[in-house]
Amino acid sequence: MKHWQGWLLWLLAGAAAFALPGNVWHQASSPAFPWAVLMPMLSLLTILGLAAPALAGWLGPKSAQHGMLALLEAPPDFLWGGLLLALWPSAWGPPGLAAFGTAFLLAALPSEVRWICAAMPTESPLPMAYGPAAVRSTRRTVILHLMPRWLAARVPLWLTATLVLERIFGVQGLGSDWMQRISNRDRLGIAVWLMAFALLWRATRSWERR
Repeated sequence: MKHWQGWLLWLLAGAAAFALPGNVWHQASSPAFPWAVLMPMLSLLTILGLAAPALAGWLGPKSAQHGMLALLEAPPDFLWGGLLLALWPSAWGPPGLAAFGTAFLLAALPSEVRWICAAMPTESPLPMAYGPAAVRSTRRTVILHLMPRWLAARVPLWLTATLVLERIFGVQGLGSDWMQRISNRDRLGIAVWLMAFALLWRATRSWERR
């Protein structure tokens, strides 16, 4: 997709946000953006963005069919959240952001590693025939090419799909903000969210071109 086509799609999405039909039956003011959780969430995404490609490069494409990875990917996020909530020592105080971040990584990391491994090409007969050094070099090259597409496809999902974990741990996060703006028909707020996603897409496209 060319850049002008992509920007056209994002502009159409922003226009659709302003043209949302209907009104909420119970008028409510737009929520304040949760600035306090922004840096912790960006830190979690940075950890995910570094750990998932590193693990995928270490495990290789065959791990996409690995039973243990599939087993870790299977539990939904609310099971990880419930398990952490049950095991959280009361002496540590309320779980809050620490437990939320741990549950987030437990839920997200296996599926993202599996996603990257599944996108990697097979290594047999080449480059495996040239030895381990060639395999490692090929994996690094492949992951560098996959990273922009992976970030563009998956980061928006994890930014807005944390609503269940936020409810479990009592955190007002980005998923809650996204859903509240949709339910309140906050057209301007939704358009700002879409613009942030468009800028992420533009950044990953520039990285991919380089």
